[in-house]
Amino acid sequence: QVQTVESGGGLVQPGGSLRLSCVASGNIFVIDAMGWYRQAPGKQREEVALISRGGSTNYKDSVKGRFTISRDTAGHTAYLQMDDLRPEDTAVYFCNAVGYEMLNGHRFDAWGRGTQVTVSS
Repeated sequence: QVQTVESGGGLVQPGGSLRLSCVASGNIFVIDAMGWYRQAPGKQREEVALISRGGSTNYKDSVKGRFTISRDTAGHTAYLQMDDLRPEDTAVYFCNAVGYEMLNGHRFDAWGRGTQVTVSS
């Protein structure tokens, strides 16, 4: 099995910054992509940022220019640098990793439990 664990959430004032981290572990052969999603109270989970194995990135329009997704060289850790945070960014942020397991070649789609980000004065 493959697991992802998020960290780095917290309370920040509008205009502030946070850096989220996500570590994927377990029976990993390769991770094709990692992504950050968020879910605010009463709303559906939405995609925030994605990064592929090759380093290609994709962002939700409302976070472009403010958030930056990256991965470490081993490819099992993803980061989300969030700058100029706004109250509407308040949500639980989830990390997702998709890829293939070692030996059995099974596809995995792993989700973490989330980390709370609250933007408030």
